[in-house]
This record gives sequence, C-alpha cells and structure tokens, in this order.
Amino acid sequence: MDIFDKCYKEGGYLGIFRVIKDKYWTRPLLSTQVGTEMEFNGKKMIMWSINNYLGLAGNEEIKKTSVATCEEFSASAPMGSRMLTGNTVEHESLEERLAGFVGKHSSILFNYGYLGVLGTLSAIVHRGDTIVIDKLSHASMIDGTFLAGGKFRFFKHNDMEDLDKQLTAAKNNSSGGILVVTEGVFGMRGDLAKLPAICDLKQKHGARLFVDDAHGCGVMGENGKGTAEHFGVTDRVDIYFSTFAKSFAAIGGFSAGDEEVIRYIRYNARTQIFAKSLPMIYVRTIEKTLDIIEQNPGLRKRLWEVAGKLQAGLRELGFSLGDTQSPVTPVYVPAEPQVAKKIVAYMRDEQRIFVSGVMYPVVPKTVILLRLIPTAAHTDEQIERTLQGFKNLRDEFKLQLDKVKI
Repeated sequence: MDIFDKCYKEGGYLGIFRVIKDKYWTRPLLSTQVGTEMEFNGKKMIMWSINNYLGLAGNEEIKKTSVATCEEFSASAPMGSRMLTGNTVEHESLEERLAGFVGKHSSILFNYGYLGVLGTLSAIVHRGDTIVIDKLSHASMIDGTFLAGGKFRFFKHNDMEDLDKQLTAAKNNSSGGILVVTEGVFGMRGDLAKLPAICDLKQKHGARLFVDDAHGCGVMGENGKGTAEHFGVTDRVDIYFSTFAKSFAAIGGFSAGDEEVIRYIRYNARTQIFAKSLPMIYVRTIEKTLDIIEQNPGLRKRLWEVAGKLQAGLRELGFSLGDTQSPVTPVYVPAEPQVAKKIVAYMRDEQRIFVSGVMYPVVPKTVILLRLIPTAAHTDEQIERTLQGFKNLRDEFKLQLDKVKI
C-alpha cells in the first residue's frame, strides 16, 4: 500500500470538501481588509464570522505602530528562539504587562494561541498525571491533552456532578497530579464555564485549573480581564491562557500564573523552546493594543450593546440562541444537512450576510448552527439589515423554530 493512497480518496477530516476542491463552505476566499463588511465571491456583505470583538482590526493607531516597527526592524527581528538569541527587554516587558492585566504574577508569550495551549499543557502534565477536561473544549486543548502523554478523562459539558465523579476517579487511579482543563467562554455555544463551582471542586480534590479564555479576554469582566474576573475567581484560576487572535486582532498567545509555575513552563514548553521568538512587530502591536483596551472601556461597552441588540432581535423573531451568556451568538435553525447548506447559501448569496454554518456532529443532524460574532464596530443599521435577513430566512424556508432540539 502506498502511504499516499488516502490522499486520493474521500476519507479524512472534511474529506468530501477536499475532494471537490471546495472554496465556498471551507476555505472561502474573502477580501483581505478586515471589517464589518467584506467581499465574498465578488459581493460585499455584512461580516459576522470574524472574532474581531473590539473592532481593533485596522485600527489606525495600531496600524501606525506596526508600520513604524516594520520600518525599524523589518519582519525578522529578533532572530532565534527566546532561549538562545531571541529574548529582548520588550518581550519581557510585555509579559509583565499581560500578567498584570489578568491579575497574575507572571506570563509567557507564545507565537500562536494553538501552540501556547499545546506547550503549556505538555510542559505541566507528565506521565502519571491526569487531565480532566470539558468534553466541548477547543481542539487545541484536546490535542494538548493527548500530546502531554499523561492520563486523561472527559467530563460532560459544564456538568459539575460528572466533574466531581471524574475527579474522584482520577484521584483514585493515579498517584500523580490532576489538572482540570476548560474554556472560559465556549467559542461555539457562547456559554460560560461554571468557574466558581469548578474552583470549589478542584480545591476539594487537590487539583489545579487551566482556563483557556480566548473568547473572554478583553470581553468579559468589569475591566475586560476575562471570565475569571467576571466570576470573581481570578486568584483561584491556576493558569490563565488567552490568545491574541480575538480581541487583540493579532496572532500569538500567553499563559499566566504564579512566577515559579510560569518559569517552569518557560523552560519546558517545547513549542516555545524550539520556536523562533515572536517577531517585534507583534510585540509592539500587542502592547499598543493593550493600551487601547485599557484606556477605552467604551469599546467593550459598545460590543455588549451590539450583542444585546442582535440577540434580542433574533429572539423576538423566534430563533433559539441556546445558553449563550457572551457576545458569541449561536443561532440554532431546524434543518437537515442538505437544507442546511441551502440556508447558508441563501444568507450569503441572497441576503448578503456572511455567516458560518456548523453541522453534525457538532450539533444534532436535524439542526444547523449559524454562528455570529458581534463586534464593537458593527452599526445599528447593519444589525437591522441582519435581523431583516433572518426574518426573510425564517419566512422563505417556513422554518418551524419551535421544533429546535439542541
């Protein structure tokens, strides 16, 4: 057998889309300039599929910082890994600021959020240790769990009784340590981890807690410091992780926690030790973005206003949004797979509203999830046009919205 045989068949992840060389449902070609309106297939449409929560993509102050940094350093500096020749005073200064922002003693930068999760989990968890992870956690967290090489157990999504059960089993079947792993804001459903209850259970069982707050940092909490701040449990979260790919509109990520723990990760995270240092253009850009986030709480306020208007309007039209407690807006529409594709196409091609459709096995076969991401940059007029588009969808497809089962 030729190892490449599989490449010519339908199998594999999203195999059918790969075989037909799809550019509509997967890998759609969008205009490069990020905004609330973007071009797709030659048509301008309202964009609801980009995690630009605070509307900072394209911000002029940030743009000037990035241009000036590029003129000074190009895209190359610093050269080498942080462990050898790529460490700078500015990298360490940014880490100190990020730690302070989320209420921790220390933090470590990573080049990508995905690599940050993998690096952090694989550094902390060794053979004999156990990860107890929420079943609906992001792929990076699941991959990091497998990569760590320890034992692992899944608990039912946000089910504290099952978490208690899995922690008891982990403690009884392992002599190593236990790490509970969860998202802060679940990026697909928009609901929040029950952090106060999780903190109680991790304390009860002598475990530690890792929270990936990619969708919460800059969004949740009185000061935008994340889901832990929102619940008042910042001091009880052992490792706080976030990416720069959402509210910060950049790339990279960071883990924050106690100084000794972060120093251990710094010297043991292979995705950082053996990777080139985060380019200076991102270090300075992220620092400028952090300035703007801290000095402009109105951005976060506007984000929540947009989310509130959008979500209230969709509910008035009869659509189910599940248990979202965040700006993430999942719209559950009753539809079989073939009809689901027509619904997405109708919204994009007829209503000029770009939404992403999520189907089975993420949701039941009888449902499609249209995931909308409000931003501080969306206008009231765009919200109204979008709500009208969803009304047209409801009426055109004669949707029986009361039959949705999530």
